[in-house]
Amino acid sequence: MTTAPNRTFLFAPGDHPRRAEKVMMSGADAAILDLEDAVAVSAKVAARDAVNAALDRPRDCRGFVRVNGFGTQWCFGDIHAVIGPRLDGLVLPKLEDPGELVAVDWMISALERERGLPHRGIEVMPILETATGMARLAELARCAASLVGRVKRLCFGAGDYTLDVGITWGLAETELESVRAHMVVQSRAAGLEAPIDTVWIELREMEAFRASCARGVQLGFQGKLCIHPDQIPVANAAFSPPEAEVAKARRIIAAFAEAEAKGLASIQVEGRFVDYPIVDRAQRLVALAERIAARR
Repeated sequence: MTTAPNRTFLFAPGDHPRRAEKVMMSGADAAILDLEDAVAVSAKVAARDAVNAALDRPRDCRGFVRVNGFGTQWCFGDIHAVIGPRLDGLVLPKLEDPGELVAVDWMISALERERGLPHRGIEVMPILETATGMARLAELARCAASLVGRVKRLCFGAGDYTLDVGITWGLAETELESVRAHMVVQSRAAGLEAPIDTVWIELREMEAFRASCARGVQLGFQGKLCIHPDQIPVANAAFSPPEAEVAKARRIIAAFAEAEAKGLASIQVEGRFVDYPIVDRAQRLVALAERIAARR
């Protein structure tokens, strides 16, 4: 796992300087300056300079840029323009073919060498948002995992996915359960980090958004894509372990260490059966809490 938490990734249009400035200081774990859907065709090339200017400003989070899709006329120019020391990662939309990942890795690697940057120091975070991408998810996840250091996690994009498949995106999101669970399982099977869940577009439905975040946690996502600053506190809280759970996890770890020293590997702690898998889970919970504390 990465040393920084990945609870929230907040989008902002790359060609809107004020919104780009705000997103960098919003409390999100990472900002995503968008060159794709949020930028008009006529403004896409000019937006690259605005994105680089935003990356150079003070910020309290990591900085990502969503480039245009691999098959578009802008993808190569976007990548060439934004690779630099202030960039933490690229978001690659509508991933459908492992060859796209390999080609993007090759492009970035060449630019890293040319510009004196660490090899694979810049992440690529692909979004799965089409039926074809989902059908090839296992293959895509394995390819992503093979690019060690470049791709650490995948994202789910429900907006384009529901459009592509022809289903209605409801507030309860029951129609998305199977693909969300599939993303978590295939990410784990490939050795990737837990994925990042889809954006939420119903900005007035904050209780439904809260429920969506909670369900994402239950399904095994580690964070959420966000499109409005008001979503950040809710999502950060949802994907942060409650203090009571962290305290209990610490007690479990301590009690098990004491028992293990006496030759015991299965005990009870506060009414809960504890063996190695339960301790491993407790250790992960504490590690996440410590990463979040360091982020603060």
